[in-house]
Amino acid sequence: MTTATGATTVHTEERDGIFVITIDRPEARNAIDGATARALATAVDQLDARDDLMVGVLTGTGSVFSAGMDLTAFAAGDTPVLPGRGFAGITRAQIKTPLIAAVEGYALGGGTEMALACDMIVAARNATFGQPEVHYGLVPPEGGIVRLPERIPRNIAVELLLTGEPLPAERAERLGLVNQLSEAGQALDRALELAARIAHNAPLAVAAVKRVVNERTAFRDQDAFPEQDQIVSPVLASQDAREGARAFAEKRAPHWQGR
Repeated sequence: MTTATGATTVHTEERDGIFVITIDRPEARNAIDGATARALATAVDQLDARDDLMVGVLTGTGSVFSAGMDLTAFAAGDTPVLPGRGFAGITRAQIKTPLIAAVEGYALGGGTEMALACDMIVAARNATFGQPEVHYGLVPPEGGIVRLPERIPRNIAVELLLTGEPLPAERAERLGLVNQLSEAGQALDRALELAARIAHNAPLAVAAVKRVVNERTAFRDQDAFPEQDQIVSPVLASQDAREGARAFAEKRAPHWQGR
């Protein structure tokens, strides 16, 4: 069964206890605007509300997972960050059901942060992760700073965060960020195979494992995110942040002022 969820930019499909959530904005490289964030939040809530859905898979339509925040929409005042839920309605949400990211092509900025919010990542060999926010006067406050150093060696995470350089999927797999690699175009199929192996197991046992992992992660995040926000909120509200978004939208080099 396939349905649209909240907006035509997000679609859901049920497959034998697996709930596939697909971002469908190919014209914007599946970048997330406010409406798409709200639709994703609705889809995740639906996943958590139903006992017959054992596993979720988050993916993007076509050859791109997500280019992250829609900077053109952001420059116009449209934010994809939802109160209490974070970017795309998922990066700060406590999702009860196991969630797998199936990544093709680019997962940049908020795209990487959405993948980090998932429990597992399956990526095509040609996929690319990255936190390029520093190029635009921004920072990755929705999991990039908090979670990336916990998922790969700290020194590598710091390098990637400070340079904004990309992380190819094959290196990400060697570093432990990616669970499984697939050939190009097959990330969703490989993620569904992994999801089916999970869905085959006892529901109470699966739920208990995810709950314990969630609660331990939430304990860390309750301290990490608020402490981070005190530091990065002035950066996100700065003139440089607005300049970075405008420069991106206008396809020109930014002019930093340090304020």
